[in-house]
Amino acid sequence: MKFYNRHKELELLDSNFKRSMQSACFQAVIGRRRVGKTSLLMESVKGKTYLYLFVSRKNENLLCQQFQKDAEQMLGLRIFGTINYFRDLFEQLLLFAIKEHFTLIIDEFQEFENVNSSIFSDIQDLWDQYKDQAKINLIVCGSVYSLMTKIFEHSKEPLFGRLTSKMIVRPFKVDVIKEILGDYNPDFGPEDLLCLYMISGGVAKYIELLMEDGAVRKDLMLDIITRQDSPFLSEGKDVLIAEFGKEYGTYFSILQLIAAGKNTQSEIDSIIEKNTGSYLNNLEQHYSLIARNKPIFSKPNSRKSKWFLRDHYLRFWFRFIYPHQALIEIGRLDLLREIMERGYEQYSGLLLEQYFREKISLEERITEIGNFWDNKGQNEIDIVALNHLDKTAILAEVKRNPKKIDLNVLQYKAKALEKELAPFQVSLRGLSMKDM
Repeated sequence: MKFYNRHKELELLDSNFKRSMQSACFQAVIGRRRVGKTSLLMESVKGKTYLYLFVSRKNENLLCQQFQKDAEQMLGLRIFGTINYFRDLFEQLLLFAIKEHFTLIIDEFQEFENVNSSIFSDIQDLWDQYKDQAKINLIVCGSVYSLMTKIFEHSKEPLFGRLTSKMIVRPFKVDVIKEILGDYNPDFGPEDLLCLYMISGGVAKYIELLMEDGAVRKDLMLDIITRQDSPFLSEGKDVLIAEFGKEYGTYFSILQLIAAGKNTQSEIDSIIEKNTGSYLNNLEQHYSLIARNKPIFSKPNSRKSKWFLRDHYLRFWFRFIYPHQALIEIGRLDLLREIMERGYEQYSGLLLEQYFREKISLEERITEIGNFWDNKGQNEIDIVALNHLDKTAILAEVKRNPKKIDLNVLQYKAKALEKELAPFQVSLRGLSMKDM
């Protein structure tokens, strides 16, 4: 798949590259697995001198021997003797950077924790020693959000305060997903676009897997997902077990419940039969996997919040794949495919609301967007988009079928926000599949 979008990210990387010609620059690039971090970095160093190192869970001696070979091949840096410790290799690279400017990319940086946790202290010591002399563009890249955050943002960690730049690489927005699908299937329909958005959530690798396998229509996408050799069947577990460690069972149960619509702590606690407050807090603050959805205009301390999964693929995985591991084990993927088909219309309708929130955020002058429900859980409004600068507001009802949209009902529901919307010029919209 060709390289798409990321214009702002490339501009920032190029700006830091130019800055590093005068003084050393230390950047962290963080994002979930498969989101396209490495492709972005490779695109940013095209035509430039760089060294790419991938940290795998190997013995430090073996890892450094591979890095030593990479340095000679990519930089022409010959280091005589055998390097057994990363500290020694990193010092040689910093000394080289005093004479030659280059970019050093260290991918899966957090894995040094499993190789030798003292490496972070070594990097801090050497960076402080050489950064004023070395002209190096150091980029460390990581996909385990919790560990990368801990390494650089916890005050007791050796690399705290050392970054000159931090970038979060996020999934593609709806406009890019639409562009990619159009390149592979110029005749795509709204259902195809919604299904791709629902499954991939804009994660570059998932889109690439589907498109290059010819899954350019909704039915073909679901076929690929439920194929015997499908990487999508185990991907959720592969992505998250590294994050959660031994407690993954409890976290998985909570995420499964949220994906199934059990989105308040009281509902989750009653099913799991214990207080899940600390787990929910970790999932929100530490792992950045869930977020609170509160009615727009609600107070910061409002208890009317509902939890939701940020990541669309994981939401799909926990809704349809994780609960049906037994079917996968016995090879009845045809039945799994049937389960997905039966639940598809209702589930995709919820994702359609999210699609239009993203679309409105991209295309309109919006300062705040969300949804609304009252204290009784009634008068639900799918989208409330506000522009505090121009004092305009968009209220929208979202349905898969445009015939089910009734703006008179929406206008009636809007009365519940009559006081809050008084300063705004309000417009009502009905949004359906045909508006995608």
